[in-house]
Amino acid sequence: MRLQNKLAIITGAASGMGAAGVSLFSREGASVVAIDYEAEKLKKVVEDAGGAARNVYAITADLSDRERSKQVIHEAAERLGGIDILWANVGTAGPGEVEGLSSDAYDVSMELNLSCGVFMSAEVIQYMRKRGGGSIVFTSSVSGLVGSQLSPTYSAAKFAVVGFAKSLAVRHGPDNIRVNAICPGMTRTGLLSTFMSRSHDQQQIEDNTKAFVAATPLGRIAEPEEAAHAALWLASDDSSFVTGAALSVDGGLSAK
Repeated sequence: MRLQNKLAIITGAASGMGAAGVSLFSREGASVVAIDYEAEKLKKVVEDAGGAARNVYAITADLSDRERSKQVIHEAAERLGGIDILWANVGTAGPGEVEGLSSDAYDVSMELNLSCGVFMSAEVIQYMRKRGGGSIVFTSSVSGLVGSQLSPTYSAAKFAVVGFAKSLAVRHGPDNIRVNAICPGMTRTGLLSTFMSRSHDQQQIEDNTKAFVAATPLGRIAEPEEAAHAALWLASDDSSFVTGAALSVDGGLSAK
């Protein structure tokens, strides 16, 4: 098992890629704290992964609250007895418009897509040092590698995530802390339809989805488990000499 005896945190864990990661990481031997604000969904994800019998635990938290996002790191460390892995996966589609963009919508988008990951990593480093190192994985996006006309503010945040991951990798390499980002493309999660149309117009969703599939060399939408496997690789010792990387999990979209 690739994460035997590892202690892991996964945020955005109640659905999509995060939920897939909770199941996968626990099957690979990790003790996992799963964090999300959707308590009932999170409870089911944890139960399906084996719950306390498999050392999988839930912490309900709204990570748009910056102080709460910092606090949960310490709660998780107490529950697990340390931290080896942080997968900072939480995110939101955020606003699509730039004209008329509201400050509140912008602030929530930046908090969830960028800032909470920054502040959680700032808190987790002390625990990883005590364990002799660790792995931080951020969820960026293909929109963190190429500009997105559908999601400009999301794209701005995800470009920043990649830059932060690279900078943190350089700064904390001497601590044996590896820092990387995964950059998923179009993935079958609950946010997919929102990315395709902020107005939830069904025809627009279908048209934009077809356009993205057509532009993707592999010609399909990814499943959440595919992103989770990429995060697993970066979290595990299989990638022991990989740090500062932005790993595309986008079916070749960003290669064009």
